[in-house]
Amino acid sequence: SGLAYVETTSQANGTGSIVLSFEPGTNGDLAQVDVQNRLSRATPRLPSAVTQQGVRVEQSRSNFLMFAMLTTENPNVSIEALNDYAARNVVPELQRLAGVGTLTQFGSERAMRIWVDPAKLKGFNLSIDQVGAAIRSQNVQVSAGNLGDLPAVTDQTIAATIVVQGQLTSTEQFGNIVLRANTDGSAVRLKDVAKIELGSQSYSTSARLNGKQAVGLGVQPTPTANALATAKAVRAKLEELKQFFPEGVSYVVPYDTSKFVSVSIEKVVHTLIEAVVLVFIVMFLFLQNFRYTIIPTIVVPVALLGTFGVLLAMGFSINVLTMFGMVLVIGIVVDDAIVVVENVERIMAEEGLPPLQATRKAMGQISGAVIGVTVVLISVFV
Repeated sequence: SGLAYVETTSQANGTGSIVLSFEPGTNGDLAQVDVQNRLSRATPRLPSAVTQQGVRVEQSRSNFLMFAMLTTENPNVSIEALNDYAARNVVPELQRLAGVGTLTQFGSERAMRIWVDPAKLKGFNLSIDQVGAAIRSQNVQVSAGNLGDLPAVTDQTIAATIVVQGQLTSTEQFGNIVLRANTDGSAVRLKDVAKIELGSQSYSTSARLNGKQAVGLGVQPTPTANALATAKAVRAKLEELKQFFPEGVSYVVPYDTSKFVSVSIEKVVHTLIEAVVLVFIVMFLFLQNFRYTIIPTIVVPVALLGTFGVLLAMGFSINVLTMFGMVLVIGIVVDDAIVVVENVERIMAEEGLPPLQATRKAMGQISGAVIGVTVVLISVFV
């Protein structure tokens, strides 16, 4: 429920994504559960190759909050090694942070790349399916068991754990994978029909910083995440991980949208202070009365408290639009307060009424005008 539209993309390397956009106000956690339930119903219909790679469901906004870049000045640390280090040690740590929805790495971890020669494959009368089956069967992590484990004979004196070679790690080990064993004792190995090298899993994306190769990490927050808190948590985690980086490796954050929010909040605070000071000076100069001056000045924090109350009741968060609304509220409410105070002061001076009666009479005269002007101003800004 609440689904607005669906957008699908696919790439030539076999990856694809389905982006589900929901109406504003939809509970993101419940929407993710609904998507996960629908996905579980469709998973049995997917090809086995897809289910082996896995299908992920992530909840995030469409725009990036920030980018972090890992760079190296160490000639012994290649960009492939740095990408592999980031994929194994940095990305998982950042993905666990509160507020982080999707973390995109512009680069790829290491992988064993096998370039099969079709002519050699045909010469040995082998197929690509046989090559794949041999790699899968001989590059596995297995538990070999124990020697002399229970139940055992009564005079068993030796007990040992069998340790066997696990998954293959080098090009030489992959090259020795047996594709076919002949009756004369010879064997056709993977290195006989293919070129094997250690490289990146994918070369579809890359990142550069000031013209130099780097590892890019893009952070997309969850729909309900606090941008300032999320960016602060990411920076703190990177600073924590920095002490474990290989020698010569460092990080920078060249793009961070939370800085704009911080500057906006700072400007709102400046506007608040300027509004209080200007209201006090203008009112004191025109009314020449400290008591009349203090009333519009007090209106500013009262207006802010009311604005925060409405934002909380409506479920809004602090963002650029809501902060702009607070600035408008300060100006509108202070202007209304000045009009009321000036009218009360006029009635007290001309008719000699006490403050309470003068205030009631003043509000009776200008209430409609104040409300009307305020509604017009609000409609203009909206």
